[in-house]
Amino acid sequence: MPKILYVQYNNPAAFPPLLHSSRLFALSGWRILFLGIGAMGGADRLRLPPCAGVEFRRMPFRPPGVRQKIHYFQYTLWVMAWALRWRPVWIYASDHMSCPSALLISWLLGIKTIYHEHDSPDAKAPSNLFMRLCLTARRWLARRSALCILPNEERAARFKQEMPEANVICVWNCPSRNEVAPPRPQRHKQEDLWVLYHGSIVPPRLPEAVIKALKILPEQVKLRVIGYETLGYKGYVEHLRETARRFGVENRVEFLGEFSRHELFEWCRRSDVGLSFMPMESGDVNLRHMVGASNKAFDYLACGLALLTSDLPEWHETFVQPGYALACDPEEAESIASALQRLLDDPKCMSEMGEGGRQKIAADWNYETQFAKVMECIGELHHARL
Repeated sequence: MPKILYVQYNNPAAFPPLLHSSRLFALSGWRILFLGIGAMGGADRLRLPPCAGVEFRRMPFRPPGVRQKIHYFQYTLWVMAWALRWRPVWIYASDHMSCPSALLISWLLGIKTIYHEHDSPDAKAPSNLFMRLCLTARRWLARRSALCILPNEERAARFKQEMPEANVICVWNCPSRNEVAPPRPQRHKQEDLWVLYHGSIVPPRLPEAVIKALKILPEQVKLRVIGYETLGYKGYVEHLRETARRFGVENRVEFLGEFSRHELFEWCRRSDVGLSFMPMESGDVNLRHMVGASNKAFDYLACGLALLTSDLPEWHETFVQPGYALACDPEEAESIASALQRLLDDPKCMSEMGEGGRQKIAADWNYETQFAKVMECIGELHHARL
C-alpha cells in the first residue's frame, strides 16, 4: 500500500482538515502516519479518532525557548528516522514550523511533498532566528511541493503572489459528509435558546460583549462554551466567569471544557445558534480572511444551527445573503442581543436558516467535495510515477 507521512510541529488532532484528508486517503487505499507533537495551550485531550490505515504518533510539547529549539532538532531526527524506516511516497507538511524538517527529508530522500498551510505567518520579517529559518524553508518547500493548499481565496492569492512558482489551490475547512446531522425538529418559542461557541477561547473570537448581551436578553437565552485557552490568553475563561457573575447571568453560562470532535458534534446538535465571530478590524491576515478557513461556521451548519457572524463583507456575502446567518457587531452587546432576540422571536425563520445551511453542507460545503481536486491530482501523479 502506498504511504503518506503527515508532518506537523503541532497537535494534528486540533485540525479537522487533517482528520478528513487522512481518512479520505485511507479509504482510497493509502496508509497514513501522523508525526506530531503534544498540544499547545492546554488542548491535550484532543486525539485523532481511530481509522483503519491511519496511525498517530507524537512527541511531548515544549514551550517556546531554548528547550523548544533542542526539542525541534530531536523532532527532525525522529521524523527522519521514521521516513527512512517507513519509506513514504509523499510527505504532507501542514504548518510552517514543520517546513525545515519536511524540506530536509524531502530533499535527502527524494520524497514528493504537499504543503497545507492552515495559518499564514505574519508578513513582517521575524526577529527570531528560528522563525526566519522556518519561513525560508517554507518558501523553498512551496516551490518544491506538488501542491500548496490554502483554506481561503485571499490567502491563496497572497501565497501565490509571494511564491509565483508554487502550485496553489484553495480547499475550505468544511466538515465531512458523515458529520451532517439529520433534519432538526421545529423548535418551540417557549423553549430555551442555547447559543454555542466552540474553539480557542480568546477575546477576538469570544468577546465579553457576548456575556453582557445575556443581561439584555430574556432568561431563556443561554450560552455554552466548548474549547480551551491558548498560551497568550491564560485566565480568560475565569475573566468571562467573573463578567457573568458581575452581570448576574452566571447561571445561564456553561463552560464545558474541551471534547473530541465526535462529542463536540453531539453538543452542536443540542444547541440552537452558533457563534462565529471575527474582529471588525485586525492587522492579522488570518483574522481578516477567515471565510473558508474557520471550521466553526461549517460545523454549526452541518448540525442545522442558525449562525451569528460578524458584520463583515466577506462573511455577509457567504453566509448572511444566502440566508444561513444573521450579522452583528461582536464588540457591541446591544447588537448581539438584537440579533439573538430576532431568532428567539421567530423560531420558524431560525429553523429555516439552519436547515438551509445543513443542506448546503451535504451538497457542496463538505470536505469530500472540497478535497476532490487534491485526491485527483495526487492520484494522477502517483500513477504517472508508477
